[in-house]
Amino acid sequence: KETMVIEVQPKPPRPHWYERYVQPCVAELLGTALFVFVGCLSVVEDAVNTGRLQPALAHGLALGIAIAIMGGI
Repeated sequence: KETMVIEVQPKPPRPHWYERYVQPCVAELLGTALFVFVGCLSVVEDAVNTGRLQPALAHGLALGIAIAIMGGI
């Protein structure tokens, strides 16, 4: 007589409400604040003969840093 073995896998635990709702909102807020702050500072201190290059590079680097830091959330 053969018996059939059934493996029961438990459901993964649901994330806490803080990890699900609050943490992404705080990360979005901090990332946006960093992006706007660095962007505004790059326009205030405009060096001679840089034109539009300095603000563009500053915005790009700020966006890259914000994504690298808070992308996991």
